[in-house]
Amino acid sequence: MDQLDQITSLIALSMGVAWASGINLYATLLMLGVLNNMGHIDLPPGLEIVGDPLVIMAAGLMYCVEFFADKVPGVDTGWDTLHTFIRIPAGAALAAGAVGDISPVVGLAAAIVGGSVAAGSHSLKAGTRVMINTSPEPVTNWTASFSEDLIVLGGLWAALNHPWWFLAAFVLFILFLIWVLPKLWRGIKRVFGFLARLFGAKEEPEPEVPDFRPGAQPAKPQGLPSSDGRR
Repeated sequence: MDQLDQITSLIALSMGVAWASGINLYATLLMLGVLNNMGHIDLPPGLEIVGDPLVIMAAGLMYCVEFFADKVPGVDTGWDTLHTFIRIPAGAALAAGAVGDISPVVGLAAAIVGGSVAAGSHSLKAGTRVMINTSPEPVTNWTASFSEDLIVLGGLWAALNHPWWFLAAFVLFILFLIWVLPKLWRGIKRVFGFLARLFGAKEEPEPEVPDFRPGAQPAKPQGLPSSDGRR
């Protein structure tokens, strides 16, 4: 039973840090580093580096920057776009670090799954922010930003202290992600389509479908002169 609990704790920690990194990487690093330095948690050898004071200071500095950037409409979407190239690799690295002392094979598998999990949570956060930014007032951005920070802290706390509960919630999150991402993508396409029309982007005309019914006149190519010389 102890071995099962240990495996469950490692899986919960590995998936927890990957999931949280996709939402707020710097809050994840800061929380793990501070708790490890204060002696509240014992991190696996592959994650002990986050408890280094230099890493904590860097994570704290970047968290302060993100704290303000994340609450400005438009800026938050640009910030999320930039962090597509940061959160996902970091989530994969942290997931591998949580189990890397077991074997290189397990570490690689954790990195693959962890990167995918980080990509999923990041896509949900970034896509939701695009939809929220259609509202002109900033209150929704502030609410979403504070909620995301609290969700990250609460999720990491559950992964560290109640791994079974976290894994149950994690499975529900994956199912929710599969359901909501296609809907979110369609909404984002409508938003960008509206912006394209707003700024004068011309839509290409749809090609004419030939009419093959008996007696139907063939469609005349646009721009060619008619039989009487007129266009």
